[in-house]
Amino acid sequence: MSAWVLPDHIADVLPSEARHIEELRRLLLDTARGYGCELVMPPLLEHLESLLTGTGEALGLQTFKLVDQLSGRTLGLRADTTPQVARIDAHLLNRAGVTRLCYCGPVLHTRPDRPHATREPLQFGAEIYGHAGIEADLEVLLLALDCLKATGAGPLTVDMADARLVRALLAGVPVGAEVLGDVHAALAAKDTSSLARLTVAFPAAQREGLAALVQLYGDASVLEEARRVLPALPAVAEALDQLAWLGRQIEGATVSYDLADLRGYAYYSGMRFSVYTPGASDALVRGGRYDEVGAVFGRNRPAVGFSLDVKELVGVLPRPALKAAVRAPWGEDAQLRAAIARLRAAGETVVCQLPGHGDEVDEFDCDRELVAADGRWVVRAL
Repeated sequence: MSAWVLPDHIADVLPSEARHIEELRRLLLDTARGYGCELVMPPLLEHLESLLTGTGEALGLQTFKLVDQLSGRTLGLRADTTPQVARIDAHLLNRAGVTRLCYCGPVLHTRPDRPHATREPLQFGAEIYGHAGIEADLEVLLLALDCLKATGAGPLTVDMADARLVRALLAGVPVGAEVLGDVHAALAAKDTSSLARLTVAFPAAQREGLAALVQLYGDASVLEEARRVLPALPAVAEALDQLAWLGRQIEGATVSYDLADLRGYAYYSGMRFSVYTPGASDALVRGGRYDEVGAVFGRNRPAVGFSLDVKELVGVLPRPALKAAVRAPWGEDAQLRAAIARLRAAGETVVCQLPGHGDEVDEFDCDRELVAADGRWVVRAL
């Protein structure tokens, strides 16, 4: 095997795409800052027990593990940044009120999470800690949409569900963890035959309610149908009321509901959402409420947030035009060097042609040149 061949699902990012990714990273972080989010930079690796505390088996299987040569302890390369941000909120900041945090950095996966996906996403996310009300849910939703709109992605579809629906339907039903996992899987796959087999011994109300969830997907009329067919439980009514309210607040995007969507069921504690756009193989954004995320760190603070992969986002956006630049000759003349320095200080890109080379620049559009005229250096259009 050639020394330069990279591992499967790992790739170099070349100039044009790298510039686009960096521009999007800055744009996303600036959008989050506009909402009052503070930037944090968690480490890429941590002690494994800290990195995986409370995250569940799925994230453990996605985490690369290695031995620390200094301590002999097992370390993990993060596969998701949210547990680290929850640790920062709980132990390092330790604030009593609302905390808004954002981040953007690489994560590593042992396997791609879907066909053709990278194992090294560049994960951007924003999270709100300390407010249990629906107002924080809405703020996170609107921030996610504003981030995508700022990049030019669209048209957008927001698909919502709520983990409390299934929890309310299963409350009080004596069922083992394995069967419970199978029920969740059958709901997510809309596998009605498996669901009927798994719930045959459930009380009639719960069995019929779970069966009805499989059909409850579509526009806002789904919520009214859910009120008619699901058991009249307070938690069910509250979840449906909040989903309806959130849907009414969203502008500039299509809203849909899939009440049996249980991706991340072990993680989310309330509303969860995904944002889609044509051309993407899967959701661009996933998020929701996950109030238990900080419990293992000693502070069970309300939490809601979202994340996206900037590399995936680049793939659905038009390729940006080359950056305009000024072409300049190479030389030792002090006035020439001063003119180049002034242009760069003003934010211009100035590409000097090294001796023996012509205009070989691929990433920049040199639409002007620096030339000597009447004893001084001036910029002239090409």
